Amino acid sequence: MLQHTHIPLDVLEAQANQCHRCPLGDSRNHLVFGVGNPHARVMIVGEAPGKNEDLQGIPFVGAAGHTLDGLLELADLTRDEVYIANVLKCRPPGNRDPRPEEIEECTPFLREQTRTINPEFIVTLGNFATKFILKTDRGITSMHGKLFRTGRFKVFPIFHPAAAIYDRTKMSSLEEDFRNFGRILKEDTQEKQREAEKKRAEEEKRQHEAAEARANGTQNSLF
Repeated sequence: MLQHTHIPLDVLEAQANQCHRCPLGDSRNHLVFGVGNPHARVMIVGEAPGKNEDLQGIPFVGAAGHTLDGLLELADLTRDEVYIANVLKCRPPGNRDPRPEEIEECTPFLREQTRTINPEFIVTLGNFATKFILKTDRGITSMHGKLFRTGRFKVFPIFHPAAAIYDRTKMSSLEEDFRNFGRILKEDTQEKQREAEKKRAEEEKRQHEAAEARANGTQNSLF
């Protein structure tokens, strides 16, 4: 089987910084590639950079970023533990929605980021990230707060934090979803610990039985 070579994140970022496949590469102030733990168990994927992100080159640093920080705490997570990226690496003018041709040109970078980081869980924030990652036409309203699988990844869609800035009724859904995601992470960790303990007990039993067999063989050879 052919193995896909993972491209280091710094190499990917340098490639993305040279990208002018769509007009957004010419209008941006800064590339907003991604930030966080390069070996994260959880990867968070948003839509596109906003004004503050474009000025600083860091995802989720504006009001939506402040909201995200608080929501991560509800899942017992911090920015240092996760990796945060967007579907688009450059800001669309006026924070308009990403266009299909922009998504097509930019998402190869996101695919390679995901392969390199190899997270266990992907949290998709909003419609564009959810539709791209899960290859679906269903909207975030019907999908948020549910766990899906695509390939080897577990995907948990949630409303974009910016939604709560413009519609405060969304905040309760955001908080509930992040709390539930935190519980899913905890239960998954506990299940892995149980499996590891079971394997360790089985290995200890196997080694003990092998030692007894060797001891019995030695005793029998004396007669």
